[in-house]
Amino acid sequence: QVQLVESGGGLVQAGGSLRLSCAASGSIVSIRAMGWYRQAPGKQRELVARFTSGGALAYADSVKGRFTLSRDNANDTVYLQMSSLKPKDAAVYYCNADLIKYGNFWYEECWGQGTQVTVSS
Repeated sequence: QVQLVESGGGLVQAGGSLRLSCAASGSIVSIRAMGWYRQAPGKQRELVARFTSGGALAYADSVKGRFTLSRDNANDTVYLQMSSLKPKDAAVYYCNADLIKYGNFWYEECWGQGTQVTVSS
């Protein structure tokens, strides 16, 4: 069974920092894209930052210059360093990956369970 295990959410004051981690575990053959989305109450889920299938790094305009996505390929893990947090950054953050599970031959999209980020003003 393949899982995306997230950690690092919590409560922080505006202007503060948090670091989210997401580790893919299980029988994985290949990961071609991995990153983070977020969903605030009453809003659609949106991209935050992602390593794309071509290896590029994509950020939402709203987080550029404040958030940094990094990865540890050896451990199938991505990290989202969030700085200068604003109340509007508050949301449930979801890890996302396009991967091939052992025994399959196609990429499929997987999601983590989500981690709450709360930013107090």
